[in-house]
Amino acid sequence: MELHELLAQAQDWLAQDPDQNTRLQLQTLIASAKTDPIACAELRDSFSADLQFGTAGLRGKLGPGPNRMNRVTVMRAAAGLGQFLINQGENGKSIVIGYDGRHNSDVFAIDSAKVLVGMNFKVQVFSSVIPTPVLAFAIRELMASAGIMVTASHNPAQDNGYKVYLGDGRQIVSPTDKLIAEQISAVSDVRNLKLIDGFSFVSDEVLDKYVQRTSAIITDGPVPRADIESIHCVYTAMHGVGWRTFVDVLTEAGFSLPISVQAQQDPNPDFPTVDFPNPEEPGALDLALDLAGASSAEVIVANDPDADRLAIVIPNSAGKWVQLRGDQVGVLLGWWIIKRNSLLGRKLEGTFANSIVSSTQLAAIAKSAHINFSATLTGFKWVSRVPNLIYGYEEALGYCVDPSAVGDKDGISAAVMFLELIAYLKGNEQSIWEVLDEIAHNHGLHDTDQISIRVTEISNVTAVMTKLRELQPTKIGGFIIAKFEDLVLGEHLPATDGLIFELAPTGDISWARIIIRPSGTEPKIKCYLEVACVNSNLTFARATNQKALSELAKSVRPLLTGD
Repeated sequence: MELHELLAQAQDWLAQDPDQNTRLQLQTLIASAKTDPIACAELRDSFSADLQFGTAGLRGKLGPGPNRMNRVTVMRAAAGLGQFLINQGENGKSIVIGYDGRHNSDVFAIDSAKVLVGMNFKVQVFSSVIPTPVLAFAIRELMASAGIMVTASHNPAQDNGYKVYLGDGRQIVSPTDKLIAEQISAVSDVRNLKLIDGFSFVSDEVLDKYVQRTSAIITDGPVPRADIESIHCVYTAMHGVGWRTFVDVLTEAGFSLPISVQAQQDPNPDFPTVDFPNPEEPGALDLALDLAGASSAEVIVANDPDADRLAIVIPNSAGKWVQLRGDQVGVLLGWWIIKRNSLLGRKLEGTFANSIVSSTQLAAIAKSAHINFSATLTGFKWVSRVPNLIYGYEEALGYCVDPSAVGDKDGISAAVMFLELIAYLKGNEQSIWEVLDEIAHNHGLHDTDQISIRVTEISNVTAVMTKLRELQPTKIGGFIIAKFEDLVLGEHLPATDGLIFELAPTGDISWARIIIRPSGTEPKIKCYLEVACVNSNLTFARATNQKALSELAKSVRPLLTGD
């Protein structure tokens, strides 16, 4: 695009932007673009394309222009969603909107409400910040035809996002995303939209019902209240919105008040104590670890900023605090759901599920308990859609322990159920580590690892995926590739951008697999490694697995960087 065309496009955008801050940013870029290469590059990127609307909705950097999160982009998205619903015969139905504590989340929520009221929808907006799982719960509770959650989850501070649900309380999937995107593209000027203030606020009873429902999981469970009350945890909300709801649920369920990481307790859109507000990122839990080391806590519980993800840290036998992998928490919750129902004399009927990039160990546990199992594409938009789901998880710290109430990952309900597990084990003088050993003895020792390569340009990810498809290596890290599957072909699952390499058994490794895919929410390419060793000597099995994972990681990393 020639510079004069770019400047004309920017001026058109400026004319319809209602936000003083982004108008000023854009005016500065326009004025500087002719002489400042950095300003010109930023302006070009801001107008290079429309921010892509996909199954995760919108997510991107805040700023002016169609390739950024801003009020114009959000109003277009709301109008596109509204027109899609009208086309589906949902005109005049209800929509519920929630938002987190990021920059402009409340503004985006109100703008969306005004647009949708102007399109004749009955809109309810939460009056303050809420966790994402509360919004998913509210859609079903209020029998809404759709829901919007303004959040960028665990993305960096400069980002925001826009997550869309339909009336089933689940995130949208294809082709719904494409149909909504088509309607968004048809909105050329937001000044033509009718904005009406006639929305209402969600009753406090909805949040109360979520708290009651979630706490009832524990109060109706098999663990004595004294054991529940004896558990002491450190909790961090990661500068997000989880604290209030988490404390309310814990109190109602009979747990002791958690020890809060005060510096991270309240919403702060700048996330001042962490580089990335994601419990998986190095350093994100340093403050929680310091607090746990100076207290009598038995476990650290961490939510991400919108509280739909959960991280767990526990001490090992030497007293060193160790963060459990998402797969370990996922498998433990699956084991506990089976165990607690047995203790209650209930028969479990339904299906366990996890995403294909998660450990295959849950499938073995489900099979031994005569429970159906299903593997899905990555993302809870797929996990939540498994018929008769009774439990599902994905390795990226997402767990769904009450799918009939929340059709999405829920870091709060998963946290209280994990605390219940710890209380049960404590009452029976057992540890989490002993349960993991028991699972390994019964189903083999499965170990996983992940490599994430962050890039500055999405095109870099595309180039790597293209090269891997062309190369189709026959051997990686001493392992022969027994089977290669390109998920873009959609042979067994809905088509998606991903590659699976199943590796032939070698030595004491009875199972190994590599999956490579682009991140759906961040500019990253991700690689998931899993190996399994069946050996009664778990010390030997652990050493065997770690050696294999190390060799695989060393061999696959150059493939991810295009070297």
